[in-house]
Amino acid sequence: MNESLSPNGASKDNDVSKDIVWHEDTVTREHREVNLDQRGCVVWFTGLSGCGKSTIANELDRLLIEHGAASTLLDGDNVRHGLCAPPAVLAVEHGDEFATRFGLGFSAIDREENIRRIGAVTTLMASAGLITLAAFVSPYRRDRDRVRKMVETSGQEGDFFEVFVDTPIEVCQQRDPKGLYKKAIAGEIKNFTGISDPYEAPEKPEIHLTHREDATPTDQAKEIFDALLRCGVISH
Repeated sequence: MNESLSPNGASKDNDVSKDIVWHEDTVTREHREVNLDQRGCVVWFTGLSGCGKSTIANELDRLLIEHGAASTLLDGDNVRHGLCAPPAVLAVEHGDEFATRFGLGFSAIDREENIRRIGAVTTLMASAGLITLAAFVSPYRRDRDRVRKMVETSGQEGDFFEVFVDTPIEVCQQRDPKGLYKKAIAGEIKNFTGISDPYEAPEKPEIHLTHREDATPTDQAKEIFDALLRCGVISH
């Protein structure tokens, strides 16, 4: 890792606050990875709502655990209950002023902060040697690229695996497990990706999962699992 950078990619010498100092750990990332017999990394699932991100990520998590790997999974809906909670959730415990300042909705700038927070967390987890799975719509290419930079600055190039779950919007609408597309089309949900907000597909994802009727989530998870084996993230 470049010693002039902190793991989030910011310069240690040009921080806004000189009172915030980066402390190197006594136990290094290399120590943790040797102890776990794996390489810490982030597997980032992106795609439209209903494309299958969470289902495939959960299957991959299961395959990794069964293999003896140390993995963890961050899911888009789950983090909205805590780390990236909307104002209405925060207001209950913290009041309106706090909720307005720190709660996240679904505007472009809120989505940017949502992914920034998650990116920081996944970077810390990968630095601890964990295979970190993240399943988020993450519609903007710039935000995903920023997470890649954070992860690879903390470790090395190749520690970030972008997985594009490329399911046609027509299929996602047919599935619509939470009824979100129906609400978005009816105008009941604003800033909904694919309907009233854009989705910027990855240009060069490490893994591109195209929609196939004969491919199960386990099949697709196995494809990613095999890629992690080939890259040396996990051993045979």
